[in-house]
Amino acid sequence: MIGVTENLRKIRDLLAKSAVAARRDPATVKLLAVSKKQPVDKILEAARNGQRDFGENFVQEALAKIEITSSQGLVWHFIGHLQTNKTRDVAERFDWVHTVDRRKTAERLSRQRPAELEPLNVCLQVNIDNETAKSGIDPDALPELARVIVALPNLRLRGLMCLPEIRTTFEAQRPAFARLRELAEFLAASGIDTDTLSMGMTGDYRAAIVEGATIVRIGTAIFGPRT
Repeated sequence: MIGVTENLRKIRDLLAKSAVAARRDPATVKLLAVSKKQPVDKILEAARNGQRDFGENFVQEALAKIEITSSQGLVWHFIGHLQTNKTRDVAERFDWVHTVDRRKTAERLSRQRPAELEPLNVCLQVNIDNETAKSGIDPDALPELARVIVALPNLRLRGLMCLPEIRTTFEAQRPAFARLRELAEFLAASGIDTDTLSMGMTGDYRAAIVEGATIVRIGTAIFGPRT
């Protein structure tokens, strides 16, 4: 069975080739290894091969992994739906949150971020396809929430994140990612600069990279089936 080391090499090669095909520098596309429901030994194998950024969806599961790997210098991203009663753990232990979509959540994260830590990096999750079953802010409400984040002392607004509807062809996948990029451009035009577009997974990373993704979230293609 092919292990994490070989899978990681293949994924990095595919991302680099996609960036070059999109006339982009491969260094501008960061691989976020989604390690939810994966054992710590696989995370450590990825870390030994230079992977530093890991994404988790469940706070309690992640806290144990963060503790065990604390000597590895890893960067932890929270990418799941954030419940109000979990904001303190995320504020204290994570480096990034990709799924902020409410003012209350943002204010709690800022208030609970320890003063000795750098500001928490935040992406605003946009419900790009207006799906009732998914979290995320309506695009029309995005500028107001972005202004709130910018004003909070212990958060740093880095950019936008989306989870579009599943579409099976490259051309069908591109418009949703293009809309997220355009929303970031709109914020920039209003004086709110960001540097991150967290978008694209195993099935649609090529389209995401063409449209400007700076963080691509890949899980089972690196680690194998979840436990």
